[in-house]
Amino acid sequence: MDSYRNLKVAGLILFLGVAQFILLMLLAEFLYPHYSVSSNFISDLGVGKTAIIFNSSIILFGVFLACTGALLRRFSPVLFIVLLLAGVGAAGVGLFPETTGTPHLLFSLLVFLMGSIAPYIILNRVRNSLAVAWSVLGTIALFFLVFYMFDVHLGLGAGGMERMIVYPDLIWALGFGGWLMGKFSDKTRSGKAAV
Repeated sequence: MDSYRNLKVAGLILFLGVAQFILLMLLAEFLYPHYSVSSNFISDLGVGKTAIIFNSSIILFGVFLACTGALLRRFSPVLFIVLLLAGVGAAGVGLFPETTGTPHLLFSLLVFLMGSIAPYIILNRVRNSLAVAWSVLGTIALFFLVFYMFDVHLGLGAGGMERMIVYPDLIWALGFGGWLMGKFSDKTRSGKAAV
């Protein structure tokens, strides 16, 4: 019974963490002077007048990722580690804005990489079409991450390439959070909810 509750709470925390980050990132984009989703990095939002909005949001996102991982520890110990590392990466992006240089880049790479490989771990544990779709999104993010690391922007600009890494990961995380909440709702606590 408690494990079902943990999975449901993990889904809620993950969903809320992603949703608040998306909404506050969009708010920061609206408020940032002359912001371009193609030309500007997402982390540009972490400096200047939007810094408090973006940095606090991504730090909170990191904390929620780590908490989600902790609640999923029995579900998948490997996913726990990957989400914990992704959470550390996300929080690090906010704690070390892009003006810090190398620390910011390392934390960014950590959250990008861990966020993109997490769906494969879920697919190993959950065998359904949603898990396959989440893995496809992770693959898309990894594909663009490779090009991004070599400064190849495929005509999308630096900001556009970065979003092709971040958006697929946010989408699968929203979906997984929703699935966890629905799959392990109070109605399934009878012990019949199989993964």
